[in-house]
Amino acid sequence: MVEERAPAGVSRPGDLPARVTIYEVGARDGLQNEDTVVPVDAKVEFIHRLLAAGLPVVEATSFVHPKWVPQLADAAELMTRLGDSGRDLPVLVPNERGLDRALELGCRHIAIFGSATETFAQRNLNSTLDEQFAMFEPTVTRARAAGLDVRAYVSMCFGDPWEGDVPIDQVVQVGKCLFDLGASQLSLGDTIGVGTAGHVSDLLTAFNEAGLPDDVLAVHFHDTYGQALANAYAALQHGVTTFDASAGGLGGCPYAESATGNLATEDLVWMLHGLGIHTGVDLPALVATSTWMAGVLGRPSPSRVVTALAPGTMPA
Repeated sequence: MVEERAPAGVSRPGDLPARVTIYEVGARDGLQNEDTVVPVDAKVEFIHRLLAAGLPVVEATSFVHPKWVPQLADAAELMTRLGDSGRDLPVLVPNERGLDRALELGCRHIAIFGSATETFAQRNLNSTLDEQFAMFEPTVTRARAAGLDVRAYVSMCFGDPWEGDVPIDQVVQVGKCLFDLGASQLSLGDTIGVGTAGHVSDLLTAFNEAGLPDDVLAVHFHDTYGQALANAYAALQHGVTTFDASAGGLGGCPYAESATGNLATEDLVWMLHGLGIHTGVDLPALVATSTWMAGVLGRPSPSRVVTALAPGTMPA
């Protein structure tokens, strides 16, 4: 597969990594906040197209109760339709019941989703900040015993719509506790998109000082204030090599109304390719996929790169 690079000025500063992994969340985090239920046929095609575009990791769905996220009520059907290839795609599990469903379907990679703040823990997890660890512990222990890989998300790392600024030491304490349950990677989420580049650097440094190196950290940015790419560049400079992103900039958070779309995968890829950083992603194929999904959803993609390079305007 030939990568599409930015057409001019390709240059990688010596302090940046040579390659990164994009952890695509469009099929789960991107679609979960949609009011209109996307047909399972479209979700299957979306995931197949994302994989064909070279995305190395595509998070497929979440085994959350349909009452809370109706968009993902078809999780079991989706994973069954994906067949053998679906078993290697990560799925989000909120609790042991979600894990049971993942195990029944032969899933090999799961993720848990914790909170760095008290209010969001109560609203999203029906738990206190401290009690969430006891809630997740049996899920992670059973998953690891069954040979599954576990990723841990920590949300509200940079700000909370109810509590405001979130102290860095509180985020580190929560993140380290989640990671220490038995995760192989910790994804740090700017759930409402208020983070800035200096804050990103300070938080990553604090995690390093707490014993979590860059190679077990990932970042998950939202673009509410237009800072997602700048924040991604700050994380690159720090040494992080795993970046969550959503095709076409889809997404938000069903429990945080102020959260807008995720960092668009296409925008991230354009920047990375312009820096000479390998991603393995075929940008034209990804743009075509997001344009197709925008048609399914009935609205244009918010991604600037998709807007610029939509089929019909793509340079030869």
